[in-house]
Amino acid sequence: MAEIKSHEFDGFLQNAARNYRIFVIYGPDRGLVSERAAQIAAKTGVDLKDPFSLIKLDVGDLQNDAGRLLDEVNAIGLFGGEKLVWIRGAANEKALVDSLQIIAGNPPDGSFVIIEAGDLKKGSGLRKVVEPARSVATIPCYADDTRALNSLIDTELASEGLRITPAARQVLLELLGGDRIASRNEVRKLALYCRGLGTIEEEHVTEIIGDASAVSADDAVDAILKGDSEAFLHAMQKISTSKTPMFLVLQGCLKQFQLLDAMRAEMDEKRSAPAQVMQSHGRHLHFRRKPIIEQALKTWTAPAIAREMNRLQSAILQTRQRASLEDTIATQTLLATTLQSARKN
Repeated sequence: MAEIKSHEFDGFLQNAARNYRIFVIYGPDRGLVSERAAQIAAKTGVDLKDPFSLIKLDVGDLQNDAGRLLDEVNAIGLFGGEKLVWIRGAANEKALVDSLQIIAGNPPDGSFVIIEAGDLKKGSGLRKVVEPARSVATIPCYADDTRALNSLIDTELASEGLRITPAARQVLLELLGGDRIASRNEVRKLALYCRGLGTIEEEHVTEIIGDASAVSADDAVDAILKGDSEAFLHAMQKISTSKTPMFLVLQGCLKQFQLLDAMRAEMDEKRSAPAQVMQSHGRHLHFRRKPIIEQALKTWTAPAIAREMNRLQSAILQTRQRASLEDTIATQTLLATTLQSARKN
């Protein structure tokens, strides 16, 4: 396996990507996953406008036809040449894992395979297959750090001939980072707003930029855990207005329940009080959020947390399969979780 870390990706793309036929790109930053998949696709040399050369599949297509991936990879193109099979929305589906295990053991000569996946846990089915395989390049995608965000800002503003003051940059950095595509769109919006000005000042950022950071979902997640449906709907309205993808709220809520799951497991195993578990697992949380998490620990049982995580994961999969309904699916699912919290509280 070749695992390409974030700071290595640009060099890998320029120098080594053509040495691989199979790419698995995964992580919680869906925008970054999508962006890097597109960059790799461009490097393959396959004509991405030719429907006979580019085969795009949703992971649901494989569930309905377990042999579909193998058939597509091994099929000879109608007019010859190399093919790209591009799969989106993957997790740990058995049909995908089984097919990929075969392909990784005998990489195709005339086809490339790109798989976009979500946040795969270590030891999950898909990672178990690709991590030992030397023929697969795996590219984890996590939320951008400050260095990556600064690079993104500099690249986008330079294309418009713009500079940015240190104070304005700091404000901008605080508003970015949850999703690469959302962050890039916000910077491009700022550049368009300031076109011709030469230098971007702090007031320009505050006037035009919405919050595209992961923190923008915290208000909604906190309302969900408190069971406050009115606050939840208000937070979702703000998120929608800022053009932040609703997927980030689903993802943020799932992460919160995963943390609750780990905390609750320790509570049950060691018979600890919620306050004790918060000291070990909640040190990274903002002080304003700690009472909310502690209260949730008192009211949510381990089985209930597990059921909610399954429902949230299912909703995330649905948003990938039916992108046009993403906002509706996210809002309905999260509102149901909010009502569950209200009953428990």
